[in-house]
Amino acid sequence: MSKKQKNKACCSTGFKTTCGGQALIEGIMMRGPKKQAAVVRRPDGELEIRQQPLEPARDRWPILGKPFIRGVLTFVDSMVSGVKLLMWSAEFFPEEEGVEEEPSKFEIWLEKKLGSEKFTSVIITLAVMMGIGLSIVLFFLLPTLLGGLVSLFTKSMLVRNVAESLLKIVIFIFYLGLCSRMKDIRRVFQYHGAEHKTIFCYEAGLPLTVENVRKQPRHHPRCGTSFLFVVIIVSILVSTVVFSIWPVHNSLLRFLAHLLMLPAIVGVSYEFNRWAGRNDNALTRVLVAPGLWMQNFTTFEPDDSMIEVGIKALELVLPEEKGEDAW
Repeated sequence: MSKKQKNKACCSTGFKTTCGGQALIEGIMMRGPKKQAAVVRRPDGELEIRQQPLEPARDRWPILGKPFIRGVLTFVDSMVSGVKLLMWSAEFFPEEEGVEEEPSKFEIWLEKKLGSEKFTSVIITLAVMMGIGLSIVLFFLLPTLLGGLVSLFTKSMLVRNVAESLLKIVIFIFYLGLCSRMKDIRRVFQYHGAEHKTIFCYEAGLPLTVENVRKQPRHHPRCGTSFLFVVIIVSILVSTVVFSIWPVHNSLLRFLAHLLMLPAIVGVSYEFNRWAGRNDNALTRVLVAPGLWMQNFTTFEPDDSMIEVGIKALELVLPEEKGEDAW
């Protein structure tokens, strides 16, 4: 049996879990239906564990769990949670020898005025805003400005839409390729691979052992990389339709229109990922194939110690009642 056939056999199951995760610095976060756990391998080789119960906002405000709305909420929540846990995982790894960064006067003043908890909250908020801002600049503002150069040669709205669409895809691929070549980021992407393999092993109904997890594929259809790629594609489709009906040549107005459409684009992308993750047929396999290919940049084969971290993190969030996490 070929490796491809083995992988297919490993994952050919009707069970799809809602459990998911995120790679951290030397660790993995897993989120189940009721609990979230982050596991980091410290420099001494021991595991550091952080657990917490989940209290979804949709339990208090059911409207937030409605289709399309839940996608925007989940995206923001994952950004905030992700930054918090990345900062937490970084605490276990000291600065390079001989390099010790002193806090700036502004940081000292801010912590003194706000207190450590509020100071951390401010830093996390700023980090999330910067992350979202960078994404908007790279994948929306930059393609819009560069696409505006097309207007120097033609007034065709179709040509400009195509140019902007191609630029979005090229910038996205270049950005992922650049990140994947960074040594420290590559280790994070290895943990990303361990997270996917562990989820696949669980969905296949196999015991969570290093040997079983290692056999699994590292590309998962519900990955965040695939989600971001879907966001790019949906934004291309939506903007092409909108600007065909409402031609806008001014780059600033086009960018503002992109921003106004962004919540709807995120909502649609989230629902697509849910549908594609729940169904496994010829159509969905074709539709998710580009996103899976993109994961070649963001997931790498993990070593056994990384797989152990993924197994531990997932075991901590599995529901007590079997099937409670079924998709």
